[in-house]
Amino acid sequence: MGLRRRATMLSGPWETAFLAPCLWMLVLLLLGIWDAEAQNEEDTKSVYVWKTGPWGRCMGNECGPGGSQSRAVWCAHIEGWTTLHSNCLKNEKQPDNQQSCFRVCDWHKELYDWQLGEWNQCQAVALRNSGNYKSLECIKGEEGIQTREVSCVQKANGTPAEDVICEYFEPKPRLEQACLIPCPQDCVVSEFSSWSPCSKTCGVGLQHRFRSVLAPPLFGGSSCPNLTEFQPCQFSACESEESMYSLKVGPWSTCAMPHSRQARQAGKRRKNKGREKAVKDPETRELIKKKRNRNRQNRQESKFWDLQIGYQTRQVTCIHKNGKSTALNLCTQDKLPVSFQSCVLTKDCEVTEWSEWGPCSKDCYDMTSPKGWRTRNRTVKQFPVGGGAECPELEDREPCAPQGDGIPPCASYSWRATEWSECRVDSLLSQQDRRRGNQTGLCGGGVQSREVYCVQSNEDLLSYLNTLKEKEESQSQSKLKPSVAPLLSITFEITASKPVDTRLCTGLIPNTTQLCHIPCPVECEVSAWTAWGPCTYENCEDQAGKKGFKLRKRRIINEPTGGAGSCPHLTEAIPCDDPTCYDWQLAKLEECIPDNEKVCGPGTQTPEVKCVNSDGEDADRQLCRDAIYPIPIVCEVPCPKDCVLSAWSKWSSCSHTCSGKTTEGKQTRVRSILAYSGEGAVQCPNSSALQEVRNCNEHPCTVYHWQTGSWGQCIEDSSVSTLNSTTSWSGAASCAVGMQTRKVICVRVNVGQVPPKKCPESLRPETVRPCLLPCKKDCIVTPYSDWTPCPLSCQEGPSPIKKQSRHRVIIQLPANGGQDCPDVLYEERECEALPVCLGYRWKTHKWRRCQLVPWYVRQESPGAHETCGPGLQTRAISCRRQDGGQADIGDCLKYAGSMPPITQTCQLPCQDDCQLTSWSKFSPCSADCVGVRTRKRTLVGYIEEACIIPCPSDCKLSEWSNWSRCSKSCGSGVKVRSKWLREKPYNGGRPCPKLDHVNQAQVYEVVPCMSDCNQYIWVAEAWSVWKVSNVDLKENCGVGVQTRKVRCMQNTIDGPSDPVEDYLCDPEEMPLGARENKLPCPEDCVLSDWGPWNRCPLPCNGNRTHERSAYSIREPGEGRACPSSTETEPCILNKNCYHYTYNVTDWSTCQLSEKAVCGSGIKTRMLDCVRSDGKSVDLKYCEELGLEKNLQMNMSCVVECPVNCQLSDWSAWSKCSQTCGLIGKMWRKRSVIQPSQGDGRPCPSQMEQWKPCPVKPCYRWQYSQWSECKVEDAQCGEGVRFRNVSCFVFDGSKEDKGSLVDDDLCGDLEPTVVGDTQMTLEEICTLPCPGDCYLTEWTSWSPCQSVCVNGDKLDYDAIQVRSRAIIAQEQENQQQCPEQMWESRPCNDGDCYEYKWMTGAWRSSSRSVWCQRSDGLNVTGGCPLTTRPVSDRSCDPPCNKPQSYCTEAGVCGCEEGYTEVMTSDGMLDQCTLIPVLEIPTVGDKKADVKTSRAINPTQPSTTQSGRGGRAWFLQPFGPDGKLKTWVYGVAAGAFVLLIFVVSMIYLACKKPKKPQRRQNNRLKPLTLAYDGDADM
Repeated sequence: MGLRRRATMLSGPWETAFLAPCLWMLVLLLLGIWDAEAQNEEDTKSVYVWKTGPWGRCMGNECGPGGSQSRAVWCAHIEGWTTLHSNCLKNEKQPDNQQSCFRVCDWHKELYDWQLGEWNQCQAVALRNSGNYKSLECIKGEEGIQTREVSCVQKANGTPAEDVICEYFEPKPRLEQACLIPCPQDCVVSEFSSWSPCSKTCGVGLQHRFRSVLAPPLFGGSSCPNLTEFQPCQFSACESEESMYSLKVGPWSTCAMPHSRQARQAGKRRKNKGREKAVKDPETRELIKKKRNRNRQNRQESKFWDLQIGYQTRQVTCIHKNGKSTALNLCTQDKLPVSFQSCVLTKDCEVTEWSEWGPCSKDCYDMTSPKGWRTRNRTVKQFPVGGGAECPELEDREPCAPQGDGIPPCASYSWRATEWSECRVDSLLSQQDRRRGNQTGLCGGGVQSREVYCVQSNEDLLSYLNTLKEKEESQSQSKLKPSVAPLLSITFEITASKPVDTRLCTGLIPNTTQLCHIPCPVECEVSAWTAWGPCTYENCEDQAGKKGFKLRKRRIINEPTGGAGSCPHLTEAIPCDDPTCYDWQLAKLEECIPDNEKVCGPGTQTPEVKCVNSDGEDADRQLCRDAIYPIPIVCEVPCPKDCVLSAWSKWSSCSHTCSGKTTEGKQTRVRSILAYSGEGAVQCPNSSALQEVRNCNEHPCTVYHWQTGSWGQCIEDSSVSTLNSTTSWSGAASCAVGMQTRKVICVRVNVGQVPPKKCPESLRPETVRPCLLPCKKDCIVTPYSDWTPCPLSCQEGPSPIKKQSRHRVIIQLPANGGQDCPDVLYEERECEALPVCLGYRWKTHKWRRCQLVPWYVRQESPGAHETCGPGLQTRAISCRRQDGGQADIGDCLKYAGSMPPITQTCQLPCQDDCQLTSWSKFSPCSADCVGVRTRKRTLVGYIEEACIIPCPSDCKLSEWSNWSRCSKSCGSGVKVRSKWLREKPYNGGRPCPKLDHVNQAQVYEVVPCMSDCNQYIWVAEAWSVWKVSNVDLKENCGVGVQTRKVRCMQNTIDGPSDPVEDYLCDPEEMPLGARENKLPCPEDCVLSDWGPWNRCPLPCNGNRTHERSAYSIREPGEGRACPSSTETEPCILNKNCYHYTYNVTDWSTCQLSEKAVCGSGIKTRMLDCVRSDGKSVDLKYCEELGLEKNLQMNMSCVVECPVNCQLSDWSAWSKCSQTCGLIGKMWRKRSVIQPSQGDGRPCPSQMEQWKPCPVKPCYRWQYSQWSECKVEDAQCGEGVRFRNVSCFVFDGSKEDKGSLVDDDLCGDLEPTVVGDTQMTLEEICTLPCPGDCYLTEWTSWSPCQSVCVNGDKLDYDAIQVRSRAIIAQEQENQQQCPEQMWESRPCNDGDCYEYKWMTGAWRSSSRSVWCQRSDGLNVTGGCPLTTRPVSDRSCDPPCNKPQSYCTEAGVCGCEEGYTEVMTSDGMLDQCTLIPVLEIPTVGDKKADVKTSRAINPTQPSTTQSGRGGRAWFLQPFGPDGKLKTWVYGVAAGAFVLLIFVVSMIYLACKKPKKPQRRQNNRLKPLTLAYDGDADM
């Protein structure tokens, strides 16, 4: 109902009003839907796009444009995913996926290439990016980019091609590069010159000053300012009237020929012909004719000169001082300037056409320099006259290559070298220590040298080709055709080539020295002697006789160089009797067995033996059947109460090695009492029975051995038919077999030679052995070189006769009897005398008659006459030899100097003229004492002072000391030797090796060494008799002590020999020297001494044990027992049980032979057996365990030879760098032949030396200053100025400006000035008229200046500039002045200049400000105007208040200590003194607060921190003179504080009320604390 009611309510008057808006909204809705559909359709089109991949490789069957290439094409959504092609086809056409292309092949590289264009002008990056470039302040330049065009083109014709062709071979070059645009550079000018004098001497004139341009404007900089400044100058008034007019002459016109010249010449010929006819005498006419012909031939004028005399004129005008021309009669002058003169018509130089090209300078083929040169010439037909154009170059030159078939190769040159010389060690020693230079038999590193020479390497090939060519020519002439074409197969006979000039070889010069090595002889090393063997037959197979020998032997440990022949004898023999070849040797004794099967008592020991030969080797027992068999030995087994003795000790070493009359060898052995006997038993023997002595080494001291001499020279064995041959060039050799012998004698030791029968014949060494004879080597020399050339050109004046020479080189020295070298290797002969050079001179002929200006030209001139006046005359010149013969004009141009003048001015005198002849020569001096005489002196030479160049001194060391003893007595250690510094090096000498760091004076060498662990052993004597401390008198037994002597002795093969220091033996193994034990009583068991502990089983751990044992010597009595005969203890690591390992030492230094300085050597290391506790022990412990030891103990090494630097000889002094003067130098050089090696003397740094040249003054012609411009008979206009040429002397330096000297000193010099042979002594100039405004002369060129940024030169041409300023003489004529001028030119090696503003001190309110260049020159321009400092600080209105001044900002301020009080409009009203509040701080002695005037309140405090604190200054007034805010705050705070203080005082002074109740009258003590602040 509600809805219906509402609809009813809408009907009626509101219905129309409601429907109209609804319809409007419906229309808008439909339009929106339509727009949405259109937008949706548009969006559909734009969301799908075609995508293409890169083009693939061009494919095709043939190279070139016939290929094709393809690419992928797909449809994609804008979000990146791929879709159907139909979605993209609705929008746009599908791109092509295939196209034709150019297929590139490798050979296209020769046809196509990139063509690079020039870089365009640098364009600013900001301008390029935005298009609008806003000019900002430029400081150091602006970054820019420059581009260029790069295209692929055909090389042949430059036709463009596709870039892909060139990109196939090389990436496309970059099209852009960064560049820097310099800041705009303004024109820079110098300072003004001083003011010129006034242009007038009276009246009002002008003064001027000018400046020059130093740097032109660049890169848009400001143009140059005015170069001239003017100011009026006032003098006193002129006494007479100022001249208003000036006579001015103009420039001469071009030279012109007079009119109707042919008519005048015809008339002249008719006139001359008439004169000839007037001469009637035919002989006279013939003489005149011959003379004219001769003169005409001598002049040769028609060949090189065509002189035509003409005339030229000039204008003469009268000029007003305002610069305008006026009537000539206004210039009042008696004589007018000449307005005509004779002249020579200008003719340019004419030359002939070029001749044909000459032959090429290279007529052979050469890969290194394939091009030669050829020339063509032209000659002069007409020399320039009258200022005509000079002649061009008369010779042209261009590179060329030999043309035609069969061009032979050019001669090529290469270095050859002789054979190396013998290796010499003494030369190496002489470089280092001269004291060792005389040693012989040196070995090791050395030096060998050879000679290097240059040869023509293809000489045989060229000679073969020439021969082949000659054969072909001969065959062609005889018309014989070869049946077989000649093959280019060349068989050369190898011979030595002749040497040529070393300058023809351009390659690297081979080394002339090299290091070499002489093998050092290995010394023979032998072992120690063995013990003497038994007496045996010399030959056991032939046992005749009773004579025998005892032998001892030694063996070779190190085989020597050349075999065992150089070793000492290895066997020594002693004659003996009763020899035997086999004998019984006792192995051991069995136990003592009592006789009669008793338990104790006497008995026997049966020996156990074996059969051995004389060398101790086991043999068959049957061989010992003739020897005496050892019998049983009597012994005794002690009974319980018997004396007990120990076993006999071993026999001591024999006291002597042999026996003689005074010496006898003895051996001893001892035993000791172990237990004393009881009652009724066998008693102990006395002390003498406890020691036994026996003889030993009973053989006599007569030892014999065979001694051998050195092997003799190898001589040819005639029994061998091999012939001795000579080595050929190839080095192959076949040499003969020879024979060597030596002497063998029998020698008795310490006596000498004895008969041979004393020595065993079977041991006699050999006396003959075969050998190879050394091969012969003949001397080989090169053929002689060609003769050195003689001078071909002529000589000027007498000179010494030249010589030419030739030489040959020895390339192989003779050896072993070969053919000797020739004595003469160098030959010399004189050259033929040279003709004297022909001299040339100019021949001048007579001047012709004077030719005047034509009369019709000068007839209007006042005072002119037809037949007189100034003119011009010519003459002919010709070239002559010094002998007077005719020569070509070109020879004189080359050799005779500048050409004499061919024209000169002349004067035909008129009747009224004063006529003068030419100057005569000076007459002799008119008086003997008043005249003038001159004298000269010449430079004779210069003084040379000897100078000393210190020679280098090498480091000098002492000889090696002896080797020290090995640092360890057992195992591997080190031994040391040293050198001491005797002299330090100086002046570049050979440096010292690395010295000891401690004392810097010793050089050590340390090598490992090995000591035999058994070379020193402890030897203990027998135990002493018991010393019983607790004695049982009945039994003679109990506790006692035994002692024995223990010594360290050197162990030899024969046993311990000599006692040594105890420290050499191992202290851990030292036997006990005393022992305490119980002496057994009778019937006690007696045991032997404990045997050694057996070795612990490995590996060591606490679970294993080892033991030692003893045996019973005397059985105990009844009821008594023997103690245990074994003892056991656990095996503990590093206490009684050890592990063993091999240890290898470090490598030693390289050890050389004693006679070697350097070269090959050996370095060694040692093998050591080390116990687990780190102690070195004998190697047998490691060997018993079978440990591996496959290690290399020796290694070859090389000690670098200390070769000194070897230098070549100094070259000859070069020519002087200057032909004269004081700064000339002569140089000489040397080069390194052999660089230094090792510790050799280093090469010096000075490889060049110079010395000043002999002093010779520099003379040269030099112009004087130009004279003032002079105009004859006029005041201004074109005139002439002159200058002279004079002789000056210089010292050759740039600073010297020279001094004027007599011209005779330059008489030998060619008349040239600064290389210009055409000296100009006169030139036309312009003298300005009084009213003229003109330009100055060009200034000199400014210094060369580069375009730089931050001191770095940019890639712009350096330039220099010159300028012309304006000069005006009248103020009113300045408008007529020409423009000022400047011009620039490129130059090399420009400098970088910087410009900065400079300021002077303030003077009142101004100061000087100027721009200065970095070289100190004050300039205008160059400094940026934006940074110009202020030069004026004047204030408006002026600062006239007390204590005020004008600040740099141009406003008034107050002086220090005063503050500004400003008016309402911001002007200074007054300067008020600043009251300063000083607050004391820590360290101030005063404790008051006071006011004082500030000294400098604006400056920071100078009080340093930590020194008494600092003070704060409170300034209450601001810059405007008003109180600051904080002052009001402080006042309010002070007011509050004051109220508080008053309140406290009031409360303290107020009376207290009376108490209501009475207090106790008893007084209590009151304690007051006084703190010094108040009175109590």
